[in-house]
Parts: sequence; structure tokens; C-alpha cells
Amino acid sequence: MSRYDITEDPLCYPGTGVLRNKANLTDQDELDQFEQIMFLTRSEEPLPEGELDYAHYRAIHHHFFQDVYTWAGQSRQIRTAKGGNWFCYPEYIDTEMNRIFRELAEENHLAKTNSLQDFAMRAAHYIADINAVHPFREGNGRCQLTLLDILMQVAGLEMVEDNINEDEFMDAMIASFCGNEIPLRNAVIRMAT
Repeated sequence: MSRYDITEDPLCYPGTGVLRNKANLTDQDELDQFEQIMFLTRSEEPLPEGELDYAHYRAIHHHFFQDVYTWAGQSRQIRTAKGGNWFCYPEYIDTEMNRIFRELAEENHLAKTNSLQDFAMRAAHYIADINAVHPFREGNGRCQLTLLDILMQVAGLEMVEDNINEDEFMDAMIASFCGNEIPLRNAVIRMAT
């Protein structure tokens, strides 16, 4: 897992950047392995049902990370950045996420897009917005991919997991944070073909 630039974080063990966790693991590599195993285990189960709104998105995060973190499904409470780029400040997270999901609902969760290219452009926009907010302390990327998969299903598309290139997707997310959503659109198109 990639590390964040953070302000002092009460969720971490003192003097470390390791998040407090239910297994009480204080080594980052061990925590990463435990987190991934628990995520994959929960990925085999049905996702929680919901209205495809912010509450539903939080429920999905809780579903995946409930075995690892007591704060699973709760919005981030500290300021955090990656590569020197600050994500949405915690005091604005809920407002921004509710706005994003309201706008997504106004577009019928992309169910009526006219083409794969149209879907990919709109989906890239929403995933980029959610990434810029970064509502959770950890697990944002996995929840974003899950949402993208749900949106594809709503639009009658299918995500081909073998077509996901993690490095390409990460580079596309970085580009979208800087205002260029084209690489992310292209990554979405490749995931559906």
C-alpha cells in the first residue's frame, strides 16, 4: 500500500505511520498483508445493498474493512496528502461526497450513457472527484474500483479484471487529480473491453 503524507494521526500507533488495527499489528508489511487477506475474503461476499449514495458507499467500505479497522465506513478525520497533493480537508468530506453522489444520481448512475466512450468519460469524472475527496483514511482505491464496477453493471457493461493495470490506473488517478481525466477515461475503456 502506498503511504500518505499526514498530519499527526491519532489512528496510528504512537511514533509510527502504522494504523491501529484489530489484529494489533505494528509492522506495516504485516498489516498490508492482513488487510489484503481480509479485503479479499470480504470481496467473496455479496456487497451491502443500498441506494448507490454516500451512505451506501460508506457501507461498502465498512463491508471490506470491518475486520481490520474499527473506523471502517467512517469518513477521514485528519488532513492527508499523497505526493504533496492534499486531499479534501475532513470538514468538507461529507458535503463533497453527498454532492458527488447527488450529481451521479441526477445522471441515473450512468445507466443511460450512449456509448462506452461516453460512459468512460462520465465515470472517470466521478471517480476522479471521489479520489480528490479521498473520504477514508485507507482503502479508497479499492472502493473506487468497486464503485466503478457497480456503475459498469448499471450501464450494462462488464469490468474485465484481467484488463486492470494497477500502475496505469494509479498514473491515471494522479493525472486526474491534476485535472486531466483522459488517461482515466482510457483506463476505464480498457477495463470494459
